[in-house]
Amino acid sequence: MRRHILISLLLTVSAAAGPAMADTRFLAFDARDRTTQALTRGVTLEVERGLFGAVAVRNLFSSTSRGSARFTPGGPDAVRRALPAGASESGVYAIVQEGDGRGLSRALCPGSDESWVVVGRVKAGRPMTMHAVGRWSDGQYRHCVQLNYDYRGEWATQQGASPARDAPVAYGPG
Repeated sequence: MRRHILISLLLTVSAAAGPAMADTRFLAFDARDRTTQALTRGVTLEVERGLFGAVAVRNLFSSTSRGSARFTPGGPDAVRRALPAGASESGVYAIVQEGDGRGLSRALCPGSDESWVVVGRVKAGRPMTMHAVGRWSDGQYRHCVQLNYDYRGEWATQQGASPARDAPVAYGPG
C-alpha cells in the first residue's frame, strides 16, 4: 500500500514538474565543410531539454539570414534506412512545409515530395552532424546530403525571445 502511494506521489510530482523543468535553449553551429557552407552556412537550433535530459529539436534558424523552419519529431523507419553505412545519427524530424521550411526542403533535397533531417546528439560544446533524407514521387527514400557543424555558442536571449529577432546581439559585440 505504501509503495503504491509513493509511486503515485512521484508520478504526480514529475507530471506537474515536467513542463516547469523543461529547458529551452538556442545552440548555434557553424558550417564545418564546403557542402554545409553552400547549403546552410550556420544554423541555430532551438532545443528543448526534458526533465531527464532528453533533447528534442523544435526549430532551425539561419544564423546568417532571417530564414527558419519548424520540425516535428518522428518519421518512417525508411528514413533511417536511407542513411549511408556507418551513420550513427538517429533523431528523425520532419521538416514542416510551411514558410521557410519549404525552401529548406528544396535546398536540401531538390525534387523530393517530403523531407526529413536526421540529427545526431545535440549538445552544447560538441560538433553536430545532420543528414537530409527525402521521399520522391516513386516512393523511394534517398539520402540527400550530410551537413557537418562545429559548435559556436549559445544564444543569450530573454524569455520568449528567439534568434530570428535578436540576431544582431546574439553573438555579442563585434
